[in-house]
Amino acid sequence: MTRSSIPAWLPTVVLGPVVAFLGAWEATEGFQFFGPWQRDQLLVALAMAAAVACYRYLPALGLAIVWVLLPMHLLQPVEVLKVELFVAVLAYGLARYGSWPTVVISAVSVPAAALVGWALINQAPRDLLVADFYIDITGVDHGSDIVRVLGLLAFVVLAIPWLLGMLLRATRRTAQARTEREAAELGRARAEADRAQAQEIARLREGQTRLARDVHDVVGHSLAVILAQAESAQFLPDDDPQRLKATFATIAGSARESLRSVRQVLSSTDQATPAESGVPEGGFESLIDGVRTSGHPVHVEVAGTPRPLPPELDVVAFRVLQEMLTNALKHGRRGGTVWVHRVWSDELTIEVVNEIAPEAVVDGQGQGLAGMRRRLEGVGGRMWTGREGTRFKVSATMPAGGAETRP
Repeated sequence: MTRSSIPAWLPTVVLGPVVAFLGAWEATEGFQFFGPWQRDQLLVALAMAAAVACYRYLPALGLAIVWVLLPMHLLQPVEVLKVELFVAVLAYGLARYGSWPTVVISAVSVPAAALVGWALINQAPRDLLVADFYIDITGVDHGSDIVRVLGLLAFVVLAIPWLLGMLLRATRRTAQARTEREAAELGRARAEADRAQAQEIARLREGQTRLARDVHDVVGHSLAVILAQAESAQFLPDDDPQRLKATFATIAGSARESLRSVRQVLSSTDQATPAESGVPEGGFESLIDGVRTSGHPVHVEVAGTPRPLPPELDVVAFRVLQEMLTNALKHGRRGGTVWVHRVWSDELTIEVVNEIAPEAVVDGQGQGLAGMRRRLEGVGGRMWTGREGTRFKVSATMPAGGAETRP
């Protein structure tokens, strides 16, 4: 059985009965006599056994029992038993397992108990038994070397176990502190790893959401333009093949532009070759031209001085206008005019107004509008939608950045 497998309560259970047996054997001289004298000694032996049994779990009680025993030696002629040397076990337990108040009291009690032992030696009326040798100290000068040695021995019997207990106590506390520190560091490392993992998951989800939103905007706008262009083709006169061919060419061009835009959006997720800004060549004008080719007149107004936007704001402005024009094509009256207003100041305001088709259902709760709102909120912008008679208006305001004015 290894030391770590020994139950902590086992020494306590064993020591008490062992000390009680040895003390009873010594007090009754091998269980041969039992008179008044042996009775007092037996009481001392049993009390010492109880004190020793308390060394681990109730060391303060064991200390109190020892201090109760001392008057029996000082005030009554009760012989000091050899089993009382087991008080060293209690001294160890006081320092090793006692609370801090108990440790402080025991630190005072150790030299005090040594003084009591020295007093017992000084007042000994008979031969003193020390290590199975009788030393006659009757008539010996109380200041002699032998009395000093015996007094010092009483101190050492208590002091060494007490100091050993304090050493092991300090070692255990150091080990506990190191274990707690290692556990705290491990906990911090795990928390940091969990936080990094959560951040990575959030980043991936954000990227997926952004990708889905971008693809929705690009494909939705392109399909709306292509659909409007295809619908306009059926109203062309049959005897004008040139215009019909031009319309089909426009549809093909819009499809190619749509494919290119989707590829650009997908390439922006590749960290090795990221897209610079995500805005196709031509910017706002390419969107407006696409609406014009679908058969919708577009009226454009610009107030203030246009200036280049930071890349992240440029993407948001482009996607917002793209979704606005997509909604105008989807829900607007066929061939109806679309008004696009841009107001430049400390902020950029983009407004798109279109005529509503009679059969259109516009409630301002579509997925595209929700995506625009999230984009704008991400850069500190805001959006307003509303119906004005037979027209529907979408207005978005966002920061314009701090770039210098375009020449």
